[in-house]
Amino acid sequence: MAKDTPPRWDRRMQQRLACGEAAALGELYDRFASLVHSLAHRVLDDDDAADLVTREVFCHIWEHPDAYDPRQGSMRSWVAGLTQRRAVHRLRRTEATAYAETGTGTAEELERKVRRVSVAARADYIVTSMPTPLREALELAYFRRRDYRQTAADLGVTEDEARRRLRLGLQLLSTAHTRPFGGTSPPDCGRMP
Repeated sequence: MAKDTPPRWDRRMQQRLACGEAAALGELYDRFASLVHSLAHRVLDDDDAADLVTREVFCHIWEHPDAYDPRQGSMRSWVAGLTQRRAVHRLRRTEATAYAETGTGTAEELERKVRRVSVAARADYIVTSMPTPLREALELAYFRRRDYRQTAADLGVTEDEARRRLRLGLQLLSTAHTRPFGGTSPPDCGRMP
């Protein structure tokens, strides 16, 4: 299989959605709803707003199944990007309204807040999406404050392997500051009934 070819499940799911198969949307929801909700909540820090973004994301997917391009990456990444853009758009809208009503804050402060929550949400997504060996090494080193020797012993791997896992995990995590989820904002599809 070519490097840029997505998994068969992603291609088949897009085809099923394009054919209007309601069961496909249910399957997609079962697979990605917790990801969508947690990313939206990370950005918005509000359960009701995260619920609304979750509905909007799946509404958009249902109404625009061809918006996903399998050549651009996995459906999981596409859904995460769609969620990120929707949640950031909602955050900008609600914060701008709050700034306008109270007369406090500036556009620069709003953009700093948006950037901060966007980076945090992307970092969360990267950590939860990285391969388990890398995630375990990072968790030991940074949450339990283990050095690479202790990490190697805890994981039952060589010290060189522990350093490699930590280096790769940190390289992935460093992209949270430089790489957005990507793409342009999706059209507003309103609320799902």
